[in-house]
Amino acid sequence: MSKPAAPLKGRAARLARLMPSTGPSSAARTPFVLLVVLLLGGGLITLLLLNSALNEGSFRLSELKRDTTELTDEQQALQRDVDSRSQPDALEKRARELGMVPGGNPAFLNPDGTVRGKPTEATAPPPSPSPSPTPSPSASPDADAPAAGPSASGASAGPSGSPSPSVSATTPDPAAAPSAENSPPPTSPGR
Repeated sequence: MSKPAAPLKGRAARLARLMPSTGPSSAARTPFVLLVVLLLGGGLITLLLLNSALNEGSFRLSELKRDTTELTDEQQALQRDVDSRSQPDALEKRARELGMVPGGNPAFLNPDGTVRGKPTEATAPPPSPSPSPTPSPSASPDADAPAAGPSASGASAGPSGSPSPSVSATTPDPAAAPSAENSPPPTSPGR
């Protein structure tokens, strides 16, 4: 049938020893192929997990940036409120609403203990005439009308049966009106 192979000599014999035959070599390659497949699969799974973690961090970062923007806007609005209420005319208006008046001339103490200047008491300036005076609630005709009704019906009639003279409810008392204008408006506590 076939002749037995003649032994190889020289260079061919050395090459034949270095290169394995085709039969037993396929069994030796199986663990190596499995190792390469496992390494590639592990690498892909690691990349997927890393990409997911980066995306989660990106979403968290965008959420924090949005929150920072909202808080910055709120801080700027509050700062505008503080600035508008800190202006001198706003402070003066609020102080007058609280019943404060500008201070008088101050006196100063010198380092040796002597007083320089003569202090004066702070007094409220006369009220400036407003363009459209509003009647005070105590001087309104509707509030005084029920109180004037019984006296006009004869409840306060004198012994002779004639009604006693009374002040008209529509005429406000001139002494009471300035005190109502000079009194500071009521304020809520803590403001």
